[in-house]
Amino acid sequence: MKSKVYTLTGDKGTTSLVGGQRVTKDDIRVEAYGTVDELNAHIGMLAHELKGKDAQVEQLLFKVQNKLFNVGAYLATEQKSADDPVYGLSDDDVKAIEAMIDTLDEQLPPMRGFILPGGTRASVCCDLCRTVTRRAERRVVTLASQQPLNPLAQRYLNRLSDFFFILARHCNVAASVPEVVWDRSC
Repeated sequence: MKSKVYTLTGDKGTTSLVGGQRVTKDDIRVEAYGTVDELNAHIGMLAHELKGKDAQVEQLLFKVQNKLFNVGAYLATEQKSADDPVYGLSDDDVKAIEAMIDTLDEQLPPMRGFILPGGTRASVCCDLCRTVTRRAERRVVTLASQQPLNPLAQRYLNRLSDFFFILARHCNVAASVPEVVWDRSC
């Protein structure tokens, strides 16, 4: 017999963490891993938009999506200590993002000021990923202020938002779409 997607257990505003503990759906832990899940959906849209354009970026996005599932599972599990590892995530994953940032940034012109979101559809997808990543990071910071969390998850999200900023610029430059610099007099 096929299992059903709906369980009815959340109808009163609660959900289960990994391990079975019930919490409200607006619990900061649920907010944190829920925002990571939302980010993953945005990355799926971005990956679709970039399909066939840059194999290295596509490969990294696929890896990032899988890493974010690891981060989400970690956040959905109550930790005993900030030393508890984030399974499936390592410092090497942060370094891989940094390496891609450096590679893409070398191809970009110097920034002339704050850049407004926009340009190509791919760049806009990057901007959405960046802002959702920042929100996920804020949720993780709040959770870490209340419960022990390994700082690697927060560091990974922080670097990921930098990556999406650079990738947004790269998408516009690659398409010969000029960047629009913030005009504070408007």
